[in-house]
Amino acid sequence: MPATHHLHATPETVRFGAFDAAFPPVLTVQSGDLVVMQCVSGPAEVMPPEDSGLAVPPALAEIHKAVAAGAMPRLGPHLVTGPVAVAGAEPGDCLRVDIEAVELGADWGYNHFRALVGTLPEDFPYRRLIHIPVDRAANTCRLPFGPDNHGLTLPLAPFFGVMGVAPPVEWGQISTKEPRAHGGNLDNKELVAGSSLYLPVHRPGGLFSAGDGHGVQGDGEVCVTALEMCLTGHFRFSLEKGDGTRRPALRYPRAETPTHYISMGMHEDLDIAMKQALREMIAFITARSNLSAADAYQFCSLAVDFHVTQTVNGEKGVHGLLRKGLLF
Repeated sequence: MPATHHLHATPETVRFGAFDAAFPPVLTVQSGDLVVMQCVSGPAEVMPPEDSGLAVPPALAEIHKAVAAGAMPRLGPHLVTGPVAVAGAEPGDCLRVDIEAVELGADWGYNHFRALVGTLPEDFPYRRLIHIPVDRAANTCRLPFGPDNHGLTLPLAPFFGVMGVAPPVEWGQISTKEPRAHGGNLDNKELVAGSSLYLPVHRPGGLFSAGDGHGVQGDGEVCVTALEMCLTGHFRFSLEKGDGTRRPALRYPRAETPTHYISMGMHEDLDIAMKQALREMIAFITARSNLSAADAYQFCSLAVDFHVTQTVNGEKGVHGLLRKGLLF
């Protein structure tokens, strides 16, 4: 029977801003197992002031202490929990990650922008940080601005900005900032509870990590951040062996929601990211139907929606959405 594991965010189970094929697993599970994974968000410099009434979760406070003591080196911007190894996963396989639930892990989140980054750094050459209270019972957040300066309430749609496996060993240690073939900082707001992410395995065990919790985000994530907050994910891992007989080996992350199939493209040039997402969707369609590549190309123009995922991670993102039931 599949087992359920609980993985807490501690200085021993969290990495600060890095993926690396050399990182050993902090937990090993079997295909079909569920991992309840606690993820925390935010470096010490963006924490709310003590008189704000917004409490820093104890797990996050312990990690900040470890960072200050030099026990946790920092490469990129995200705290990620993991990696989790799936027994039997080998390069060429596909790791399916079913996101069964996403729990809010704090009563607040934050949003900020700063000079030199974001989609419009020339228009906003300064730093601004806001802390945003969260109502867990109502599943909403309250912005400090809005009509007539009375604030604005937004419904939450929590998801993990960062979900990925270990990269190829040749890449060495890489930042969590840029999404690539291993997944990572996808910032795809479609990947809420009930969705599935498919990742190509590059190293034995797969070595999955997650973090960068987002309470809510618009496509584009234009100012660099969403509602950044602590979340706990319920991830079920399933291994799909790459025997080469059923379908071509997965080369790039794909996803699925209850209503759509999703292709992805990432590149520093948004035009090239669009081409990649389109080529991935064409490949997905032709592998599962009798349509030719030319048929699929025309079908995409008629029936597939392509969205800008994010424009702020160095490698920009585009994702294609194919509604289920149109072809298969």
